[in-house]
Amino acid sequence: MALKHKKYVYVKRADGWYVKVRVLKSRSEGDASRYIVVGPKVREPPYTAQIIREEQLPDEVRKQLYEV
Repeated sequence: MALKHKKYVYVKRADGWYVKVRVLKSRSEGDASRYIVVGPKVREPPYTAQIIREEQLPDEVRKQLYEV
């Protein structure tokens, strides 16, 4: 399953799970509202997905990753 035009990425959490996140391109890099956690958490992301680490996200978004 391919993800649409880099609108979605998967974030690798510290506990080994991956969470699907929507990325809004119109917002600046450091803005927390750029990232919207849509879930769900999965063990294996799609092989076509772009994967980023949770350290690359703002603190507010990191907290939302563990609420899923």
